[in-house]
Amino acid sequence: MAARRQYEELARQLSAIGVIKRSLARTLPPECPAGSAAVLRLLDQHGAMRMSRLAELLAVDMSVTSRHVAHVAERGWIARTRDPDDKRSRILALTPEGGDKLAELSDRYLRTLEGCLEDWPDEEVERLCSLLARLRESFGDCRTATVRGPHPAQHSPQPATHTPA
Repeated sequence: MAARRQYEELARQLSAIGVIKRSLARTLPPECPAGSAAVLRLLDQHGAMRMSRLAELLAVDMSVTSRHVAHVAERGWIARTRDPDDKRSRILALTPEGGDKLAELSDRYLRTLEGCLEDWPDEEVERLCSLLARLRESFGDCRTATVRGPHPAQHSPQPATHTPA
């Protein structure tokens, strides 16, 4: 198991990933912010789905998902059709125009990565991909885990300030 100082450094590095994500987001055209790009990517990756499933995959509130969906639908990048199993629900699907937009976004993103990592050996890029996939998998495995209390070495019992009634 890693030492606490290693986890502290990992926490710092993970916080710094926000800078990288913001840099990559700046490569997106103004008409397609990151949330819209995520909708297109997920519909491409998972196929047609209900908005509730999309919200779950985005890990955001339904109101946020609705705004993203409205944005991409207005541009013709997704289609919303009635769900045959539940007439109140809509099925969201990527349109050919949405597929074209996603291809453009992916190209921008990849060119940025290639430019920023051009001095990295292929093996290091592969290793980074592997480690990030493993990290994501580890967090997927412990999604239901609760945050543990203080580290035993840092725990010092506090005197009771009141007695339960």
